[in-house]
Amino acid sequence: MGLDMKRWVVPITLALTVCTAVTLVLTLLTTNITLPPGTKFGVVFDAGSSHTSLFVYQWPSDKENDTGVVSQTMACDVQGDGISSYARNPEAAGRSLQPCLDEAVKLIPAAQLAQTPVYLGATAGMRILSLEDPEAAASVLAEVSKTIQEYPMDFRGARIISGAEEGAYGWITINYLLDTFTKYSVKNGGWIRPPAATVLGALDLGGASTQISFLPSGAIADPATASHFRLYGFNYTIYTHSYLCYGQAQAQKQVILKLSQESQDASGQVEHPCYHKGFKNKVMARSIYDSPCTAYLKPTGFNLNQEMTLVGTGNVTKCQQAIRTIFNFTACGPHHPCAFNGTYQPATSGQFFAFSAFFYTFDFLNITSGQSLFEVIDTIEQYCGRSWTDVTDSYPKHKLRWLQDYCANANYILILLLEGYKFSEKSWTSIRFQQKASGTDIGWTLGYMLNLTNIIPIEAPAHVRTQKEGLWVTSIIFLVLTLVAALVLLLVYIF
Repeated sequence: MGLDMKRWVVPITLALTVCTAVTLVLTLLTTNITLPPGTKFGVVFDAGSSHTSLFVYQWPSDKENDTGVVSQTMACDVQGDGISSYARNPEAAGRSLQPCLDEAVKLIPAAQLAQTPVYLGATAGMRILSLEDPEAAASVLAEVSKTIQEYPMDFRGARIISGAEEGAYGWITINYLLDTFTKYSVKNGGWIRPPAATVLGALDLGGASTQISFLPSGAIADPATASHFRLYGFNYTIYTHSYLCYGQAQAQKQVILKLSQESQDASGQVEHPCYHKGFKNKVMARSIYDSPCTAYLKPTGFNLNQEMTLVGTGNVTKCQQAIRTIFNFTACGPHHPCAFNGTYQPATSGQFFAFSAFFYTFDFLNITSGQSLFEVIDTIEQYCGRSWTDVTDSYPKHKLRWLQDYCANANYILILLLEGYKFSEKSWTSIRFQQKASGTDIGWTLGYMLNLTNIIPIEAPAHVRTQKEGLWVTSIIFLVLTLVAALVLLLVYIF
């Protein structure tokens, strides 16, 4: 090698070092290193009393134990009624899930299907069936499990969840989506706990049960109604209770039963004040007494094949009176905080999200935008006062079985919230009727999956973030120092 060539070996080497360092620094700075190397998926079936829905969730794999990263990718409504309706044909319950499972399989990348957990949680409809016919309930769960296992995903079981779980998981879902559990504070350099007043309560209304869950301002006197969680390093003790038989469908069956026992004439006609004037519908007595929620009231020797004709009268005052007959508001006495039927409940506190049937009913009536209690009551009264012909003409695309019940369900919601859960005119404004948050459906399914997959850590993940940030920050600092050193050596050599 000549002298001229040797003269340039060092500067060329230093120049290459500088270029390499610059390239690595720019690569680290311009690459969005917070993007996950992959995305994980989870699937949950909500097997409710009136219908089943499938939800697909996704989250970045490198933030599995961080907060606010799980999002809903797909929702699919299973055709037909809830799986509890297939008690006499369990195989059909399994087949009903196939179209939604097919959609999920198309959505999730093939390489990740085997690692995708799938859960099925059955709620009040199956809780009622398990009380009525445990063998039938077991057969339905076995058939839906068999169907899901035919798909190339990680099936982790189908089970009937308790009412307390349903309420608690709904509470977790809302607060997770709205970041009320914990936030990362740049100012404080770590995770902080938002004020307790920002933690949201959950109000859920299904076809067969209703749940209330919230963080009370004081201690919970009845341990049976307390659920304990440790989330992101903080302890939470919430009040949660589920009322089986007080979902809107089962409640309306109880109302019809009460009315039939009080006013049914010899021809089997029953005047129903919660139905619009001009409404008539024939029902079999069996359809009213076919549930443990009403079967115990069946008179001895009663003919279940008897036909009843429900005749609407559209009287809101009498409608509410009829609805009140299915509650016991005096069982606790004057000195104990109570909801209804002798059930302990501390005073409600904080903001609440009312979802599921709470939202669907009020959304139909266009009263989910923060209207005052006076406006809500007035809207319901005006709707209930319309004739059945007027209603069906005004909403030609709505199914008649839904239209006929909006008046009854709206009045039921008023009685349940105001006289059951003890909300007042003043606290009414604390209730938000909403079905989605951050683009995700509100319900128990997300909270259920978060819990079973351990996505929400017991302790705050500050150390995880510190390690991740420390790795790339340290790398950049090292490369910058290398760059500076190389430049200094080059300048020294040249000059």
